[in-house]
Amino acid sequence: MAGRGEAKRPGPGRPSRLSHELIVSTALECDLTTLTMRELATRLGVSHSALYRWVPDRDGLFDLISAVMVERILPPDTPTPRTWRTWLARLAWAMHDEFLAVPGYAAHVARPHRHNPDSFGRLRERVIAAFVTAGAEPAEAEQSWYVFGLGVVQWLGTSDTNLDLGTARPRFDLYLDTLLRGLPARTPVEHPRPTTPE
Repeated sequence: MAGRGEAKRPGPGRPSRLSHELIVSTALECDLTTLTMRELATRLGVSHSALYRWVPDRDGLFDLISAVMVERILPPDTPTPRTWRTWLARLAWAMHDEFLAVPGYAAHVARPHRHNPDSFGRLRERVIAAFVTAGAEPAEAEQSWYVFGLGVVQWLGTSDTNLDLGTARPRFDLYLDTLLRGLPARTPVEHPRPTTPE
């Protein structure tokens, strides 16, 4: 018997027309900004209710998509004290290429919401480990993850929304180079803050 929150599977002897892999591959061919579960069911050639037996809702769909995305973007090798920066650069460029290849995905990830704790937790752990390898203390490595993760995701989310940012499109290569030069995070220099007039 399926536990609470688990998708129901077709009964014995009934050939399955659906799979998580087929659902994700079909969704990745769509504009996720406007994709509805009903439209996805139509594209899959199944009923709305049949799709919900595999994916509980739109958030569940994005959890499945994110699991695939993180698997695609994570470099297979382990960073070393000499390669951690290029390892992070490869990761960031993979995020750039994979996230922006699917309209609406980067914008969704950039919005505050509950991320897939398994896939994004794995991404977080690997990035923190890279900063520890670079010589950062654990607390600084975690703060570096926030700077790196939020920075890259927000840049991609903004690019995905096609906002009018002027005549020159922002260059990801310049942004990433500037970002990585400032990492890992360290205890900041105390900058003067404006005083509040009494």
